[in-house]
Amino acid sequence: MNNKRLLMLVEIAIFAGIGVVLDKISFSLWAQGGSISFVMLPILIIAVRWGVIPGMITGLLIGVLQMLLGGYIFHWAQALLDYVVAFSVVGLAGVFRKQIIQAAQAVKKKTMVVYIVLGIVIGGLLRYAAHAIAGAVFFSEYAGDQNVWIYTIIYNGSYMIPAILLTAIVGAFIFTVAPRLVQTK
Repeated sequence: MNNKRLLMLVEIAIFAGIGVVLDKISFSLWAQGGSISFVMLPILIIAVRWGVIPGMITGLLIGVLQMLLGGYIFHWAQALLDYVVAFSVVGLAGVFRKQIIQAAQAVKKKTMVVYIVLGIVIGGLLRYAAHAIAGAVFFSEYAGDQNVWIYTIIYNGSYMIPAILLTAIVGAFIFTVAPRLVQTK
């Protein structure tokens, strides 16, 4: 195994652990679950540093660790959606890795910010969609007489939209202040 690959694996493991810790340091809005945290930030960092697949692996590890450390599992398919899929898709934030690296090399901070924000918005909205589908399918009884899809979109949006925005802001700040983080030497 070469040194670069070993570095990537070590960073994935460390950042997955950091993600679990950041998720525990959160602001919970509702008793039924969902909180505003920086859990997506380590996934974003790995996705930008190493690419989509390492980012998705980091998200997968975070989701699995959350399940093992007391995640709420109602059904196996709900566990897959709320933990495995929801956190893995955040790694798709690395889809703009090439553009972010080019912007960092050209010292175009505004361009970097645009692509970092776009990446986390894509990954965050896909996570939001996974939680919303799980909510509509497995937790419809909480909607009462309301339309279950509207209820789950509003419920999950109440914590996902702020989490996406905060992660985008902090992620953009981190990479513009320390653009050397983009390099994987």
